[in-house]
Amino acid sequence: MKKRLITSLLLGLSCMTFGQKKSDTKEWEQLFNGKNLDGWDIKIRHYDLNDNFANTFRVKDGKLVVSYDGYDKFDEKFGHIFYKKKFSNYIIATEYRFVGEQAPEGPGWAYRNSGIMLHCQPAASMGKDQDFPISIEVQLLGGSGKGERTTCNLCTPGTNVEMNGKLFTPHCINSKSKTYDGDQWVRAEVMVLGDSLVRHYVNGEMVLEYQKPQVGGGNVDAYNPAFKPDGKLLNEGYISLQSESHPVEFRKVEVLQLEGCTDPKALNYKSYFIKSLPNTCKYAKKKGKK
Repeated sequence: MKKRLITSLLLGLSCMTFGQKKSDTKEWEQLFNGKNLDGWDIKIRHYDLNDNFANTFRVKDGKLVVSYDGYDKFDEKFGHIFYKKKFSNYIIATEYRFVGEQAPEGPGWAYRNSGIMLHCQPAASMGKDQDFPISIEVQLLGGSGKGERTTCNLCTPGTNVEMNGKLFTPHCINSKSKTYDGDQWVRAEVMVLGDSLVRHYVNGEMVLEYQKPQVGGGNVDAYNPAFKPDGKLLNEGYISLQSESHPVEFRKVEVLQLEGCTDPKALNYKSYFIKSLPNTCKYAKKKGKK
Protein backbone atom coordinates (compact mmCIF):
# COMPACT_ATOMS: atom_id res chain seq x y z
CA MET A 1 0.00 0.00 0.00
CA LYS A 2 2.78 2.42 0.91
CA LYS A 3 4.56 1.73 -2.39
CA ARG A 4 1.34 2.56 -4.26
CA LEU A 5 1.02 5.84 -2.37
CA ILE A 6 4.61 6.77 -3.18
CA THR A 7 4.12 5.92 -6.85
CA SER A 8 0.96 8.04 -7.00
CA LEU A 9 2.77 10.92 -5.32
CA LEU A 10 5.67 10.80 -7.76
CA LEU A 11 3.36 10.70 -10.75
CA GLY A 12 1.22 13.50 -9.34
CA LEU A 13 4.14 15.82 -8.61
CA SER A 14 5.68 15.23 -12.03
CA CYS A 15 2.44 15.88 -13.92
CA MET A 16 1.42 19.17 -12.28
CA THR A 17 1.22 21.88 -14.94
CA PHE A 18 -0.62 25.11 -15.71
CA GLY A 19 -4.39 24.90 -15.27
CA GLN A 20 -3.99 22.55 -12.34
CA LYS A 21 -6.76 22.03 -9.83
CA LYS A 22 -6.67 23.81 -6.49
CA SER A 23 -6.04 20.46 -4.83
CA ASP A 24 -2.87 20.12 -6.92
CA THR A 25 -1.54 23.65 -6.34
CA LYS A 26 1.70 23.43 -4.42
CA GLU A 27 1.75 25.46 -1.21
CA TRP A 28 5.38 26.09 -0.34
CA GLU A 29 6.28 27.19 3.18
CA GLN A 30 9.02 29.82 3.18
CA LEU A 31 11.56 29.00 5.90
CA PHE A 32 13.63 32.12 5.22
CA ASN A 33 11.71 35.41 5.26
CA GLY A 34 14.36 37.48 3.49
CA LYS A 35 14.54 39.96 6.39
CA ASN A 36 16.13 38.26 9.39
CA LEU A 37 17.03 34.88 10.88
CA ASP A 38 13.86 34.48 12.95
CA GLY A 39 12.96 30.81 13.29
CA TRP A 40 16.55 29.60 13.02
CA ASP A 41 19.15 28.34 15.52
CA ILE A 42 22.90 28.59 14.95
CA LYS A 43 25.54 26.10 16.10
CA ILE A 44 29.20 26.72 15.23
CA ARG A 45 31.88 24.27 16.36
CA HIS A 46 33.62 25.32 19.62
CA TYR A 47 30.86 27.86 20.40
CA ASP A 48 27.62 27.71 22.37
CA LEU A 49 24.23 27.41 20.73
CA ASN A 50 23.27 30.68 18.98
CA ASP A 51 26.71 32.22 19.40
CA ASN A 52 26.97 33.43 15.80
CA PHE A 53 30.76 33.81 15.74
CA ALA A 54 31.93 36.72 13.54
CA ASN A 55 28.38 37.09 12.22
CA THR A 56 28.95 34.01 10.05
CA PHE A 57 25.25 33.66 9.23
CA ARG A 58 23.57 36.91 8.23
CA VAL A 59 20.98 38.48 5.96
CA LYS A 60 22.18 40.71 3.14
CA ASP A 61 20.14 42.13 0.24
CA GLY A 62 17.30 39.71 1.01
CA LYS A 63 19.54 36.64 0.99
CA LEU A 64 20.68 34.27 3.75
CA VAL A 65 24.44 34.64 3.53
CA VAL A 66 27.33 32.60 4.93
CA SER A 67 30.34 34.91 5.23
CA TYR A 68 33.88 34.72 6.66
CA ASP A 69 34.99 38.35 6.50
CA GLY A 70 35.38 38.29 10.31
CA TYR A 71 37.68 35.24 10.39
CA ASP A 72 41.47 35.44 10.71
CA LYS A 73 41.50 31.74 9.82
CA PHE A 74 38.84 29.08 9.52
CA ASP A 75 40.33 26.71 12.12
CA GLU A 76 37.69 24.00 11.43
CA LYS A 77 34.86 26.13 12.83
CA PHE A 78 32.23 24.20 10.89
CA GLY A 79 28.80 25.74 11.37
CA HIS A 80 25.14 24.96 10.79
CA ILE A 81 21.96 27.01 10.89
CA PHE A 82 18.92 24.93 11.89
CA TYR A 83 15.28 25.67 11.20
CA LYS A 84 13.37 25.30 14.49
CA LYS A 85 10.75 22.85 13.19
CA LYS A 86 10.98 19.12 12.49
CA PHE A 87 9.88 17.61 9.17
CA SER A 88 9.18 14.05 8.07
CA ASN A 89 7.56 13.82 4.61
CA TYR A 90 8.39 16.85 2.50
CA ILE A 91 10.33 18.46 -0.34
CA ILE A 92 13.05 20.93 0.66
CA ALA A 93 14.21 23.40 -1.99
CA THR A 94 17.00 25.96 -1.93
CA GLU A 95 18.39 28.33 -4.54
CA TYR A 96 22.08 28.85 -3.83
CA ARG A 97 25.32 30.11 -5.29
CA PHE A 98 28.96 30.20 -4.21
CA VAL A 99 30.74 33.55 -4.25
CA GLY A 100 34.10 35.11 -3.35
CA GLU A 101 37.14 33.45 -1.86
CA GLN A 102 37.41 30.62 0.65
CA ALA A 103 38.19 31.50 4.27
CA PRO A 104 41.92 31.42 5.18
CA GLU A 105 43.08 27.88 5.98
CA GLY A 106 39.78 26.33 4.94
CA PRO A 107 40.29 22.65 3.99
CA GLY A 108 40.90 21.96 0.32
CA TRP A 109 37.89 19.66 0.04
CA ALA A 110 35.63 22.48 1.30
CA TYR A 111 36.31 24.79 -1.66
CA ARG A 112 32.87 25.88 -2.99
CA ASN A 113 31.30 23.35 -0.64
CA SER A 114 28.17 23.60 1.52
CA GLY A 115 25.20 21.37 2.22
CA ILE A 116 21.59 20.82 3.17
CA MET A 117 21.44 18.58 6.24
CA LEU A 118 18.28 16.45 6.54
CA HIS A 119 16.75 14.52 9.46
CA CYS A 120 19.22 16.34 11.75
CA GLN A 121 19.50 15.84 15.47
CA PRO A 122 18.29 18.94 17.42
CA ALA A 123 20.72 21.86 17.36
CA ALA A 124 20.69 22.03 21.17
CA SER A 125 21.81 18.38 21.39
CA MET A 126 25.10 18.96 19.56
CA GLY A 127 28.28 18.90 21.63
CA LYS A 128 30.14 22.19 21.90
CA ASP A 129 33.04 20.78 19.87
CA GLN A 130 30.92 18.60 17.55
CA ASP A 131 31.77 19.24 13.90
CA PHE A 132 28.62 18.05 12.07
CA PRO A 133 25.11 17.11 13.18
CA ILE A 134 24.15 13.45 12.87
CA SER A 135 22.15 13.76 9.66
CA ILE A 136 21.88 13.03 5.96
CA GLU A 137 23.85 15.60 3.95
CA VAL A 138 22.88 16.78 0.49
CA GLN A 139 26.32 18.06 -0.47
CA LEU A 140 26.28 21.27 -2.54
CA LEU A 141 29.39 21.83 -4.65
CA GLY A 142 30.40 24.53 -7.11
CA GLY A 143 32.66 23.85 -10.04
CA SER A 144 36.35 24.75 -9.87
CA GLY A 145 36.59 25.64 -13.56
CA LYS A 146 38.65 22.53 -14.12
CA GLY A 147 36.86 19.31 -14.98
CA GLU A 148 33.64 17.86 -13.62
CA ARG A 149 32.37 18.45 -10.08
CA THR A 150 28.83 17.26 -9.39
CA THR A 151 26.43 18.79 -6.87
CA CYS A 152 23.60 17.39 -4.74
CA ASN A 153 25.83 14.49 -3.79
CA LEU A 154 25.23 12.38 -0.68
CA CYS A 155 27.39 12.42 2.45
CA THR A 156 26.60 10.67 5.73
CA PRO A 157 27.85 12.20 9.00
CA GLY A 158 26.93 9.60 11.62
CA THR A 159 24.51 7.89 9.25
CA ASN A 160 24.11 5.26 6.53
CA VAL A 161 21.56 4.62 3.78
CA GLU A 162 20.50 1.76 1.56
CA MET A 163 21.01 1.64 -2.20
CA ASN A 164 19.51 -1.07 -4.38
CA GLY A 165 18.45 -2.99 -1.28
CA LYS A 166 21.92 -3.05 0.31
CA LEU A 167 23.42 -1.04 3.16
CA PHE A 168 25.67 1.71 1.77
CA THR A 169 28.44 2.64 4.20
CA PRO A 170 30.96 4.85 2.29
CA HIS A 171 30.85 8.45 3.52
CA CYS A 172 30.01 10.13 0.19
CA ILE A 173 28.77 9.26 -3.27
CA ASN A 174 28.51 11.57 -6.27
CA SER A 175 25.28 12.34 -8.05
CA LYS A 176 24.93 12.40 -11.84
CA SER A 177 24.43 16.17 -12.00
CA LYS A 178 26.11 18.62 -14.32
CA THR A 179 28.95 20.87 -13.12
CA TYR A 180 27.98 24.43 -12.21
CA ASP A 181 30.98 26.73 -12.49
CA GLY A 182 31.17 30.36 -11.43
CA ASP A 183 28.64 32.29 -9.36
CA GLN A 184 25.48 31.03 -11.08
CA TRP A 185 22.31 30.28 -9.11
CA VAL A 186 21.35 26.62 -8.80
CA ARG A 187 18.06 25.18 -7.51
CA ALA A 188 18.42 22.05 -5.39
CA GLU A 189 15.32 20.07 -4.38
CA VAL A 190 15.20 17.00 -2.17
CA MET A 191 12.14 14.82 -1.77
CA VAL A 192 12.18 13.10 1.63
CA LEU A 193 9.61 10.40 2.36
CA GLY A 194 10.22 9.69 6.03
CA ASP A 195 12.51 6.70 6.48
CA SER A 196 11.69 5.12 3.10
CA LEU A 197 12.94 7.13 0.11
CA VAL A 198 15.07 10.22 -0.63
CA ARG A 199 15.59 11.76 -4.08
CA HIS A 200 17.89 14.64 -5.07
CA TYR A 201 17.05 17.01 -7.93
CA VAL A 202 19.13 19.76 -9.55
CA ASN A 203 17.29 22.34 -11.65
CA GLY A 204 14.41 19.88 -12.01
CA GLU A 205 16.49 16.82 -12.97
CA MET A 206 16.70 13.82 -10.63
CA VAL A 207 20.37 13.07 -9.96
CA LEU A 208 20.43 10.63 -7.01
CA GLU A 209 18.14 8.24 -5.12
CA TYR A 210 18.51 6.10 -2.00
CA GLN A 211 16.43 4.46 0.71
CA LYS A 212 16.17 3.88 4.45
CA PRO A 213 18.25 6.72 5.97
CA GLN A 214 19.47 5.54 9.36
CA VAL A 215 21.86 6.29 12.19
CA GLY A 216 25.26 4.61 11.89
CA GLY A 217 28.77 4.97 10.54
CA GLY A 218 31.39 7.55 11.46
CA ASN A 219 32.59 10.92 10.14
CA VAL A 220 31.26 12.94 13.07
CA ASP A 221 33.24 13.94 16.16
CA ALA A 222 32.52 14.99 19.78
CA TYR A 223 28.87 13.91 19.74
CA ASN A 224 26.73 12.72 22.62
CA PRO A 225 26.35 8.91 22.19
CA ALA A 226 22.73 9.18 23.33
CA PHE A 227 21.95 10.78 19.97
CA LYS A 228 23.65 8.07 17.91
CA PRO A 229 21.68 4.82 18.30
CA ASP A 230 23.23 2.99 15.33
CA GLY A 231 20.75 1.19 13.13
CA LYS A 232 17.76 3.37 14.02
CA LEU A 233 15.83 4.47 10.94
CA LEU A 234 15.49 8.24 10.55
CA ASN A 235 11.84 9.08 10.01
CA GLU A 236 12.04 12.79 10.85
CA GLY A 237 14.36 15.52 12.00
CA TYR A 238 15.50 19.08 11.52
CA ILE A 239 16.85 20.84 8.43
CA SER A 240 20.10 22.80 8.55
CA LEU A 241 22.38 24.63 6.11
CA GLN A 242 26.16 24.48 6.36
CA SER A 243 29.10 26.82 6.71
CA GLU A 244 32.20 24.87 5.65
CA SER A 245 34.63 27.74 4.86
CA HIS A 246 33.47 29.00 1.44
CA PRO A 247 31.03 31.95 1.19
CA VAL A 248 27.61 30.90 -0.06
CA GLU A 249 24.29 32.67 -0.56
CA PHE A 250 20.77 31.28 -0.34
CA ARG A 251 18.06 33.42 -1.91
CA LYS A 252 15.29 30.93 -1.19
CA VAL A 253 14.70 28.18 1.36
CA GLU A 254 11.27 26.56 1.16
CA VAL A 255 9.46 23.36 2.09
CA LEU A 256 6.50 21.62 0.49
CA GLN A 257 4.76 19.48 3.11
CA LEU A 258 3.68 16.05 1.86
CA GLU A 259 1.39 15.28 4.79
CA GLY A 260 -1.95 16.77 5.69
CA CYS A 261 -5.63 16.35 4.89
CA THR A 262 -6.30 13.56 2.38
CA ASP A 263 -10.10 13.81 2.38
CA PRO A 264 -11.20 15.14 -1.06
CA LYS A 265 -14.29 16.68 0.59
CA ALA A 266 -12.17 18.98 2.77
CA LEU A 267 -11.28 22.55 1.85
CA ASN A 268 -7.58 21.97 2.46
CA TYR A 269 -7.28 18.63 0.65
CA LYS A 270 -4.14 18.18 -1.42
CA SER A 271 -3.83 15.36 -3.92
CA TYR A 272 -0.06 15.10 -3.43
CA PHE A 273 -0.11 14.42 0.33
CA ILE A 274 1.44 11.04 1.07
CA LYS A 275 0.57 10.89 4.78
CA SER A 276 -2.90 11.52 6.17
CA LEU A 277 -3.39 13.89 9.11
CA PRO A 278 -7.19 13.75 9.63
CA ASN A 279 -7.12 16.30 12.47
CA THR A 280 -5.94 18.98 10.04
CA CYS A 281 -8.97 18.73 7.73
CA LYS A 282 -11.19 21.81 7.36
CA TYR A 283 -14.72 21.66 5.99
CA ALA A 284 -17.18 24.21 4.65
CA LYS A 285 -19.97 25.10 7.08
CA LYS A 286 -23.37 23.71 6.15
CA LYS A 287 -26.06 26.25 5.32
CA GLY A 288 -28.28 27.14 8.24
CA LYS A 289 -25.65 26.23 10.81
CA LYS A 290 -23.52 28.73 12.69
